Order: sequence, then structure tokens, then C-alpha cells
Amino acid sequence: MRGVFVDANEALAVIMERLEKPGDPKVRIHRDPDIKPEQYPEILDGAEIAIVDHTALPTEVAKKCAGLKHVVFLGTGARSYMNPEELAELGISVHLIKGYGDTAVAESAIALMWASARVIAMMDREMRAGSWLREDGMQLTGKTLGLIGFGGIAAEVARIATGGGMKVIAWNRSPKSFPGVEFTDLDTVLAKSDVVSLHLLLNDETRGMITREKIFAMKPGVILINTARAAVVDEAAMIDALKSGHIRHAGLDVFNIEPLPADHPLTKIPNVTLSAHSAFRTPEASENLIEAAWVHCRRIVKG
Repeated sequence: MRGVFVDANEALAVIMERLEKPGDPKVRIHRDPDIKPEQYPEILDGAEIAIVDHTALPTEVAKKCAGLKHVVFLGTGARSYMNPEELAELGISVHLIKGYGDTAVAESAIALMWASARVIAMMDREMRAGSWLREDGMQLTGKTLGLIGFGGIAAEVARIATGGGMKVIAWNRSPKSFPGVEFTDLDTVLAKSDVVSLHLLLNDETRGMITREKIFAMKPGVILINTARAAVVDEAAMIDALKSGHIRHAGLDVFNIEPLPADHPLTKIPNVTLSAHSAFRTPEASENLIEAAWVHCRRIVKG
């Protein structure tokens, strides 16, 4: 049984090679992170396992991948890149990797929160342009952070935020408990939070879940942080709320179109801090990610 890492950047390729152990299944590393979906059949060349970092795998393309039985997706958000149910009908199993970057993403969410509260990016842009912009920031100590969705990343965010003097409340679909966190209903989280941070997986239930109505149910002047998936939010409503000031500032790491086009409305709004879907990108997280990918490949081969 063979595998191919179809869209490896150099950093991940090096880690993949270093973590290989004697007796591991044969995995060829295709060192090109910018492949097109239609290249899958040629790159896989009949391999049974595809290791995928970020390249979409449409079902129609998967049908042309002779021999493909397993997709090891490097992360949890495979639904943004492929349809696991349709692939299952073709006999292709999609394997996810959870927890590898919980701390990395949580630290990025916290960084976006602080940068948004103190409008760091806005002042930086203005100073580079020659303006001495001085803006009042939001002091976060004593403020309420509301977490929507509560998995491993949100737990890390809660740990850091409570240590920083914030009150943390949260909503989760299933019952949860965590030291220092008050779990409540979604309406309460929206109404009482000075900062709302999203930590939802993208699926049919969560797509578009943060509607215009929910956005305007948030406290006026709220800070919105999204390191989860852009599609859980009504983007047009979020932009309207930013323009009106209902959302004081947004810190966003995820977008409906990636890379974000230079002329996208979000690039024109001053009260937004943007990062390029990089919350998970630390050496520690990458190491965890590739080790987990090898574990999947070993398990698949052993049946």
C-alpha cells in the first residue's frame, strides 16, 4: 500500500521525512503546495493513500483517482475542501487530525483579541503612512469573553483568558464543564460578552449559524474573533456591523475565499485585523500534525 503527500510545502516535507520510521508504509512526498485539484490523478498515480494539506478534492476528481481508498487530511476542516460523505460512497475514507494545534490556535485567537482591543494593526498602518494615530483601546481585564463552541482550542483560550483576568462564559451543543468557565445558553453568551470568539467545526448545522440576527444580538461594541471557519458567519452581516460600529473590531484568521483577494471588502475596513489562515502555524503544531499523519498511515496499512 502506497501513499503520496500531494501538496507538501518544504517545511512539512522535511518533518515528514524526519519522522519516518523503519517499516513505515512507502509515502512519496510531492513538494509543491500549489497544485490544482485536477492534478490529483497524475500525482497519486494509483496510490491508495492521499495525504492532503489544503488542496480541494472535488468528488468528480476523486472518481478519477484509481486505487484511492484513504485521504489523510491534515487538520479538522476537511469539509471546507471535500465532501466526506460523497467520498465515502466511492469507498474513500477521510481521516482527520484533531488536537495537534490547540495551543497554537488558542494563542493566535488571544493575540487577535488583544490586537483588536488595542487597535494595534490600525495604529501600525497609520504610523507607517506618516500619521500619528492614537486610539483608545478596550481594557480586557474584568471583561467577559464568550466562547461559542468548546473543544480543545476553546479550552486553551479559556485557560489563557482566565489567567489574564477575564470572565469566561461559553456555549456548547453538548454539556461541558471546565474550571473557571460558566456554561450558559447561546443568547446569553451573545448578549453579555464583550468579546465573542468562535470555535465551531464547519458542518451542515453550523454553516451560517452566526446569522445577521445573532450578530446584532451581540452587545454593541463587541469584539469578534474567528479562528474557526469563515462560513459559520454571515459575512455580509458582519461587514455591515463593522461599518456601523456595532462590532467594534474583528480579528479574523479565516475567510470564505482564500487567499483573500486584495479588493475584498474586509481589506477596506479599518476596524478589522487580518491574518492569513495561519493560527495553527507553529513548529510545535506542525510536528504534532505530521506525527499524527504517520500514525494514520501506519494504522491504515495494518488494517
